[in-house]
This record gives sequence, C-alpha cells and structure tokens, in this order.
Amino acid sequence: MRQGHALPPVRLYQIKDEYYVEDGNHRIAAAKELGHDEILAHILEFIPSGNRLEDFIYRQRSDFLDRTQLPAEINLTEPGQYERLLDQIAKHQAYLQETSAGPVSFEDAARDWYRYVYRPLCNIIRRGRLLESFPGRTIGDLYTYVSVHLWETGEKRHYGIGIHKLIPGNMEDFRNQMTNIGDPCYPEMQRRITAFVLMSVQAKREYKIVEKLFELEAVQEVHVVHGDVDLLVKVNLTRDLLSSDAEIISQFVHNKIRQLPGVISTKTLIPGFSRIKT
Repeated sequence: MRQGHALPPVRLYQIKDEYYVEDGNHRIAAAKELGHDEILAHILEFIPSGNRLEDFIYRQRSDFLDRTQLPAEINLTEPGQYERLLDQIAKHQAYLQETSAGPVSFEDAARDWYRYVYRPLCNIIRRGRLLESFPGRTIGDLYTYVSVHLWETGEKRHYGIGIHKLIPGNMEDFRNQMTNIGDPCYPEMQRRITAFVLMSVQAKREYKIVEKLFELEAVQEVHVVHGDVDLLVKVNLTRDLLSSDAEIISQFVHNKIRQLPGVISTKTLIPGFSRIKT
C-alpha cells in the first residue's frame, strides 16, 4: 500500500446496519494507519428471516436498494411503502423512455427520480418543518404519504400553507419544474402573503414610528388614523412551502414592529378573500 498498490479486498459480514470482519483485520488496521477512509470489500449480507415488523421492513428496504442501486438509503417505517416507490420509478421509467431517444434502464430512471423528484420534495418538506409534527416518522415516510396523495390517489390534502396548491398535481410536471431550477431554495415556490397591522402607540410618537416602519422592506403602506388605533400598516411577506401564514407574520410583527420604542400594542388582520383594482 505504501508503494501505491491496492490491497486485496477484505471480507465482511453485514447484519442489518452492522459489519463484522471475516477476513482482513490486518489490512483494515494498515489502511487506518495510513489515513485511508475507504477499502475494497466483499460483503455478505445476512437478511433477517424473522416475522417481526422491523425484519419485514428491512427485507423490503434491501430489495428496494438492490433493484434501484441508489447510492443513498431511503428509510421507511411502514410495510408495503417501498412498493409504492418502486411503482413511481417504473412509471417514471416509462415516461423517460417515451421522451428519450433510446431505452432507459430501471436503475437510470431511479437515479433521475431520486435527483429530480424525491430529493427536491424532501427538501421542501424539511424546509417546512413538517417532520416536527410527525415524531417517529422519517423524511421518506412523509415523502411517500405526500406524493401518493398528490400524484396517485388525487385526494385533496392540506399541508401547512397548502402544498397541494403550490406543487403540480403530476409527478412528471414536478420533475420538469425541478430540472429547470438553478436555485435550490426554489424561490418561485414561495408564496406572498399580505397582512394589516393595527397599532396603538404613545402620544406624539406616531410620526417617528411611521418613519421607522417605512424603512422596513416588507412594509408597503403606513397610515396615521383616528379612532381606536393610531396607525394602520400594510405588510407584504413571503413564506416557504408548508410554513404557516400566522407563524411568519407573528415573527415579523414581534421582531420588527413591537420592538420599536413607543409601541403599546398591535393587532394583526390577515385577509381571507380580496378583490384589488389595478
């Protein structure tokens, strides 16, 4: 190895996520001593044959990885869900073959599906912090649930701000949209929200507060009014997929408006339906 020659592969047993060396302890020790973090290996995997739920799911996951040859694992916690993903990939393979000049293998279709369908939708789910509402579930579980209801059953579901409205109802439309996106933050999938903030302020401070408010980028209009409140503020914000209107507006009001000196109280109004003349 010191002369640049590769060592013969070691032999490992794999039992679930654990690896045991059958032959090659000295080669592994030598590789570590020389600072190598990779070594060739022949791996013999023992598939659990028990009837426990975790054994059943493990066998399905192993079959899924064997058939797709994906470089990263997708972990699911319910039996039968890997078949749904395999069905998605098979449909995607058929679509790619119809739109490509030549044949497309199942493995190539799986890699394209993973890159342009699975991973982008998982990123959207993560950014929306949807996992926080489902303890014990994985990102793969939520991808499967959301994608099946969006693209297969056609049933309407409401996820946070309405992912069903912002993501195309067809998997291939979503895939094509993702292939044309250069910004991983998906800015075109952010939604604008408008809110009106009614403010009560200390006497003779309203005009100073108006100037401070108007410096904020999200503030579009500020009006001094007469009545139960002193100021009326129109705010335009943007939010990520799956985030909450109330959460984004509340954060803005608390961090940017209520911290201004002289503000006594605020009340926020979120339009439910609007008609605007242009």
